[in-house]
Amino acid sequence: MVLASSGSQLGVDVGVEGHAAEIDVERGRAGEAGEGKHKGHALASILGPAFVAAVAYVDPGNVAANITSGARYGFLLVWVLVLANMMSVLIQYQSAKLGIVTGKSLPQILGERMSDAGRFMFFMQAEVIAIATDLAEVIGGAIALSLLFNLPLFVGGCVIGAVSTVMLMFEGGKTQRVFEKIVISLLLVITFGFIAGLVIAPPDPGEVLGGLVPHFSGTDSVLMASSMLGATVMPHAIYLHSTLVNDHYAGGQEKPSVRRLLNGSKVDVVWALLLAGTVNLSLLLIAANSLYGMQGTDSIEGAQRAIVTVLGPTVGVIFSIGLLASSLSSTSVGTYAGAEIMRGLLHVKAPMWACRVVTLVPALVVLWFAPNPTMALVVGQVILSIGIPFAIIPLMRYTHDRALMGEYVDGMVKHVIFIVVAVLIIALNVLLVFLTMTGRA
Repeated sequence: MVLASSGSQLGVDVGVEGHAAEIDVERGRAGEAGEGKHKGHALASILGPAFVAAVAYVDPGNVAANITSGARYGFLLVWVLVLANMMSVLIQYQSAKLGIVTGKSLPQILGERMSDAGRFMFFMQAEVIAIATDLAEVIGGAIALSLLFNLPLFVGGCVIGAVSTVMLMFEGGKTQRVFEKIVISLLLVITFGFIAGLVIAPPDPGEVLGGLVPHFSGTDSVLMASSMLGATVMPHAIYLHSTLVNDHYAGGQEKPSVRRLLNGSKVDVVWALLLAGTVNLSLLLIAANSLYGMQGTDSIEGAQRAIVTVLGPTVGVIFSIGLLASSLSSTSVGTYAGAEIMRGLLHVKAPMWACRVVTLVPALVVLWFAPNPTMALVVGQVILSIGIPFAIIPLMRYTHDRALMGEYVDGMVKHVIFIVVAVLIIALNVLLVFLTMTGRA
């Protein structure tokens, strides 16, 4: 999957050894800092990167996939969400760990170790994933604005694009923490917006527990499960998290020691993805409990109308506000990830507005022409699930590379668990492709 130029292998090996030596020096400096002035560094100052990455796990694509799943299959696929969220905790921590230990992002390391042709091919698949990601986020925001203010979908998409571009002005440098605070605030709005209905109409605990037993109901439920997986384990979040842990200290801010950062990152990842997992599970449970079997709930608009009918207009408005916050935050984070992928793989630092335009235009085209934008969301999540192995396999390889990770290299037990997770995800993706190509999905 990672193409390397055989003619430059010797140079790569020498570069790796030199890089390892540089890492050892930096570790020593970081350790000294950790023993000295950063000894009392507060955990709170380390938290943040995982919450920004977690926004990718509660984007409008999740709303479409989880509501469609609950409305169509009830509690059948609860186990898929729980399993996917458990896997995402491991994967996001591994990405953070790679960035903390090496000081580089996953795309940067890929770009250093691949041939020119390999870097370009890898970038192209990553760009397709970025477009599919933004498709879900912009369409979701346009639908939210249509529900709240009756704006045409195309106009709503333009508004989402403009506002998210303004948000991205705070990304990087001394304003990075401001960007993180904006995104985290939106994440809290998302959480409130999507669990309100669950508080008003809680599901039967017995039915929820029944959904934890792994099983399917026909090939269509397998396609739905893959779509949910693509919505939960997000490729661009994997690429970006390794950047966020370093950008968190941009603008000349000093870092704590590597070990303290790793310990803080564990807390950061667990709490952030616990929050995101709760939101996703709430969406599925609301649909399974209140919308199951109702007609027209396969679209976000239909789901919102059904929520208004069953739970009242106030909950419907809160749901729409949560959807809007989800779109604004996730589309900004997605563009941020796309810029980092381009910088790491192609060594091109494009203006953020240019990265915004590249992924925004296809979404606006879909809004102009597509008769059912919600179906485009679900298809986009399927595309995302196909791109997951391209992010997971290199991450799995690099975190088990002693020359790259030094004393922080993954042990055999963790590496085996990572392999099992990767195999499960890839197997489901292969099955999805087979079902789609044979017309059974």
